[in-house]
Amino acid sequence: MTSPMPQGKASAISDAGAGNWVDRFAPGWLVPYLRLARADRPIGFFLLALPCFWSVALAARSLNEPYPDPRLLVLFAVGALVMRAAGCTYNDLIDRDIDAQVARTRGRPLPSGQVSVRGAIFFMLALCLVGFAVLLSFNSFTVWLGLGVLPIVAIYPFVKRFSYWPQAVLGLAFNWGALLGWASVLGRLDWPAIVLYAGAVAWTIGYDTIYAHQDREDDGLLGLKSTALRFGQATRTWLILLYAIAWLAITAAGVMAHAGTAFLLGMVAAGAHLAWQVATLNIDDPENCLKRFRSNRDFGALVLGAILIDMALATIF
Repeated sequence: MTSPMPQGKASAISDAGAGNWVDRFAPGWLVPYLRLARADRPIGFFLLALPCFWSVALAARSLNEPYPDPRLLVLFAVGALVMRAAGCTYNDLIDRDIDAQVARTRGRPLPSGQVSVRGAIFFMLALCLVGFAVLLSFNSFTVWLGLGVLPIVAIYPFVKRFSYWPQAVLGLAFNWGALLGWASVLGRLDWPAIVLYAGAVAWTIGYDTIYAHQDREDDGLLGLKSTALRFGQATRTWLILLYAIAWLAITAAGVMAHAGTAFLLGMVAAGAHLAWQVATLNIDDPENCLKRFRSNRDFGALVLGAILIDMALATIF
């Protein structure tokens, strides 16, 4: 008989950063729920929010605005925070029996018993209500567009049971904000937003393949599928292709939105970062994979910085 998992702060999550703010400062009763929301691993928030910020900024750039609307950025930040938490909770509810059999995930709040199924459902519903309130703050086109992602989110946890491409479905869901950001500014969709979305999806398939290499042995034993298993030793070649598509599409979206030289120079730096990831990746080293995965926050920040600097310089020259 296995002993029960320890409760509260005593039970650490393997891929959370050492000394994260949840373990250091949060009250014990709240820690399991914050872990369920992945608040101890903020990388997911950045990867969800940054495409929203790119899109808001590019839409403003297309109108020759000097900076993106701060109100929209705040709304997308709050939305990304709560909906990422709700999505993680939903995924953990669906995958709780699988997570209990995987070394990296068995310490999560649901499989370890730190949070009950009922408690997780109520927590998820509360988060969804906040997210829906944020969505209603946008124009009507954006509201309806935002609701369109729900079927993709709903099927995502099940895809790995029958397809090697769950990362593609994650990309479709996780980057919906690349469409919403543009729509929130202009009340419609245009080609720059669609091209940006396509590039962001390719980016997500790439970085989540890196992440999935941490679990490929457990996934194989459990009969689960992922692009890490599909690509195998050819992962580097696939990443070159996916990251090239991502870089080209994001760059093209910027040019279509009238971004100038400063943006292009910033994209050169962002491309160099993607090249570094590919060149230094070791798919047989989980720590290496986790670091390369997390570094995609830096890629996203470089893209955003390129757009913002270009907007600022355009007001001067």
